[in-house]
Amino acid sequence: MVAAALPLPPLRQELGIFPAPPSGDGTPAWTLHDPAANKFFLLGWPAFEILSRWRLGSLDAVLEAVNRETTLALSENDVLSVIAFLEQNFLLDAASARACDRLAAARAATRPGLGSWLLHNYLFIRVPLLRPQRLLDALGPWVAWLFSAPFRGAVLLFTLMALFLVSRQWDLFRHSFTAYRSLEGLLTMGLAIPLAKVAHEFGHAFTAHRYGCRIPTMGVALVVMTPMLYTDTNEAWKLTSRRQRLAIGTAGMAAELLLALAATWFWIILPDGPARGAAFILATTTWIMTIALNASPFMRFDGYFILSDFLGIPNLHARSFTFGRWWLRKALFGLADPPPEVASPHRRRFLVLFALTVWIYRFSVFLGIALLVYHYFFKALGIFLFAVEIGWFIWLPLYREVRAWWRIRGHLRLNTALLRSAALILVFITLLIMPWRGRLSAPAVLSAVREQQVSSEVPSLVTDESVTGRKGGRVTAGEVLLRLSSPDTEQRLRQVLTSAAVSRWQVSQQVFDERLLSQGNVPRRRLEEGTTELSGLKEELGRLSVRAPFDGVIVDRNDELTPGLWVPRKEPFYVLADTGSNRVDAYVGERDLDRIGVGASAHFIPDATEFGTFDCRVAEIDRVNIPVIDEPFLASTYGGKLPARQDAHGEQIPDAPLFRIRMDRCMPAGVPLFKLRGVAHIEAEKRSFLVELLRNAHAVVVREMGM
Repeated sequence: MVAAALPLPPLRQELGIFPAPPSGDGTPAWTLHDPAANKFFLLGWPAFEILSRWRLGSLDAVLEAVNRETTLALSENDVLSVIAFLEQNFLLDAASARACDRLAAARAATRPGLGSWLLHNYLFIRVPLLRPQRLLDALGPWVAWLFSAPFRGAVLLFTLMALFLVSRQWDLFRHSFTAYRSLEGLLTMGLAIPLAKVAHEFGHAFTAHRYGCRIPTMGVALVVMTPMLYTDTNEAWKLTSRRQRLAIGTAGMAAELLLALAATWFWIILPDGPARGAAFILATTTWIMTIALNASPFMRFDGYFILSDFLGIPNLHARSFTFGRWWLRKALFGLADPPPEVASPHRRRFLVLFALTVWIYRFSVFLGIALLVYHYFFKALGIFLFAVEIGWFIWLPLYREVRAWWRIRGHLRLNTALLRSAALILVFITLLIMPWRGRLSAPAVLSAVREQQVSSEVPSLVTDESVTGRKGGRVTAGEVLLRLSSPDTEQRLRQVLTSAAVSRWQVSQQVFDERLLSQGNVPRRRLEEGTTELSGLKEELGRLSVRAPFDGVIVDRNDELTPGLWVPRKEPFYVLADTGSNRVDAYVGERDLDRIGVGASAHFIPDATEFGTFDCRVAEIDRVNIPVIDEPFLASTYGGKLPARQDAHGEQIPDAPLFRIRMDRCMPAGVPLFKLRGVAHIEAEKRSFLVELLRNAHAVVVREMGM
């Protein structure tokens, strides 16, 4: 027992207590304000009654007064817990040397070394820039009309009018999205976004000021070196009206929506130019970005405080996390611990589900931040900071929770939940280490073994009789497919024939004509040159008749080549294929290459399922990655599954190394008149998820470290 005459330590004189909205169970609540630290603490009914009688000076006097004057039945432990709370949060007057030493020690503990400060503050740091209270006091009366009912009605009317006017220029408005994808558009956005964010923060500030809250600072928060404006509206905790708190929380987004409405009208009125571009950005992009970021209740942005005030659950994250940990221990180990606080079953389920959602969301966000800082800094520092982020925000909370489980191991008893958890862990480990992944899937294309474009070897003229074959028609080797014309070659042939005839006559008459005899061997050399040129021209004209190189089927025909059109050399007319045999080319990444061997079985499933499936055998494995994807329809730029980009020459360049796996002996034999895109399922070496994970991690480390 505690001595009845235990004196109470004095409270700090500047502390204030304000009424707060009732707690979830309907009991009254109050807010304790520490102005020096600008912190707020929610007090329950017993704590308020104890602090209201603190002036009585001793524990027994306070306890006797509370139990006599109220319906509460408190014990000494209740008063002692309030004293401990006050000491822990430095709310007592430091009148003794012991108290001063304790404050000094706490202050020293909050001063990290330079290395520790840099380690944690590069991620998030606040830089106060403005003390806006005097500005808000001066401008408050001038902006009071923004909160009036007539103004809200006018906003609704002007919104409907703006939507109507924009709908009449919808094509122009929609085209503006692409018109500002330029350097000028980026500069315009760079000016418009800060304006919207300033309006957002002053929306919070003016609304809080209207309800009597003091705004000590406004400034910039650097989140992973990215500037974000902030406004200190902590005094909103003084307000007893939940509606007023919600108004402060939503004021920032409301201000940006109001700015977007004004910008929409400027876009309607202004001519084309930078000003209209800025208006368009404000009318569309900025408020969408703001709502996407601030409406989320999973991080401590506006959406979190709005949801917290709407539900009447202060410290929503911390309280839901407590319920989440309680539920985890109950589900995993069957612990029968009571809930962390009294709550209805509906609210209890909500807090548990909310905690699980926040954990999943934050895991993805922190992982993204870790990747961001890795790529933001130079490699050595990036790797270090990546490890710090993963360790501090992901592994450390997990370690602390597992350590808490270890501490309560003595309370565990064999039960259904514990057996279920053990079975699930065993199944998970089995799935992780068992080598059961014996097949891999790869984008693939089925085509004929022999396929060739039929084209002219010389520039030529398309005539009515040029293209004789039809798509789907079967041809035999040597059959004429193209009969083209070359008027220049034909004219030159006629000239050479005439010249050769003259030279031949001169040679035959040279012995009878002294004039020809005096020319010596000149006529004979002319005849030889003409004969040689004539042979070349006949060969060139012969190439105008293009013949089938093998037996096959015309699977494609260029229907754009019309009579009278000149075509260059190598212009394709037909695609000829031997449809009696086929092959499949699949493309795999570097990590899967060594899992496949020549002779392995494969199964090709085309996207066009009406053609059935094909059973094949791996015949070739390329050990050099392909520089260009030969089949464009497999590339992601054409809707395929191979990540690729298109270069300036129209070639599809793979984003990651790809290797071709060629398969033959595909049954049933034969191919349709066009190539089939699909997926090849290839027999591969069995590996477990754990081995794959370790190999991938090793590959990433080797690649990023340049080893």
